Amino acid sequence: MLPVTRGPRPHRALSEAIPIAQLRGIVQLAGLSPERIYDLSIVSKLPITFIRVMFSARILGAANEIADDFKDEIAQLRVIARDAAVSAELWLRSKHGTWRFFLITAAGLIEIDRNGTPLAAMAPEA
Repeated sequence: MLPVTRGPRPHRALSEAIPIAQLRGIVQLAGLSPERIYDLSIVSKLPITFIRVMFSARILGAANEIADDFKDEIAQLRVIARDAAVSAELWLRSKHGTWRFFLITAAGLIEIDRNGTPLAAMAPEA
């Protein structure tokens, strides 16, 4: 298992995340505090979304591996009170520019597209 790099904000990933987020609504960046629990928020009609942007060396890992690699960040995002109007997401970027997006739920992670739509909902019917 590869170690997960912790440390300063992923500036490249964050700068690339902003235009993606702007397609969904008004973007507000969180401060530089080391105690921050999210990097940016998207304010739209519904929901308001709090997002943590991270670098992932194992971008192609299964959702349960991602959940294990980023358990601290996920736990921090779960502190945010959520309901139908508030959600929390984990956005991951690889060193090659590949993105993956996850909705954080009480039960785990749901992979979503960059618009926030669950990927399972987009699968063609057999």
